[in-house]
Amino acid sequence: MPRIEDKAAGRTRGNETVLRGAFPQVAFLCVGIRELTVMADIGVHPHEIGRRQPLVVTAVLWIDPVANDTIDATIDYRDIAAAAETLAAQRIALIETFAHRLAEACLVLPTVRRAQVTIDKPQALPSGVASVTTMLDRVAPPVAAGAQSCMVGEDA
Repeated sequence: MPRIEDKAAGRTRGNETVLRGAFPQVAFLCVGIRELTVMADIGVHPHEIGRRQPLVVTAVLWIDPVANDTIDATIDYRDIAAAAETLAAQRIALIETFAHRLAEACLVLPTVRRAQVTIDKPQALPSGVASVTTMLDRVAPPVAAGAQSCMVGEDA
């Protein structure tokens, strides 16, 4: 086998290329569901209230890289679908509220760092689809009063 030089690392080892640092590390994986239809009592107009209508749910979750080949290392898609079905069983006026609540529910799942939820309401318009997308990030909790912070400077 010919000797291959690794220009990124700048060296070779026998017939093997040394590629340290040549490939980026995976920071996040995106998992999710697409086009899940749930029947929801949603809408603000009198003809919509008390009448179930379809919502089409798409959710993309940014998760930590998977360390092993087990369901515990990732997100079970059924959990996302169950959260959407639970919300669909409630009376919610706006698809914006539905999307936000589903994104919040997704952020509770382990390893989820970001949730992007799109809700399509196909019967909202005579010709077209009403849609909303929301994105929520998991943030660190605020520092409690009197706790040490990571601030650098004279006033820290």
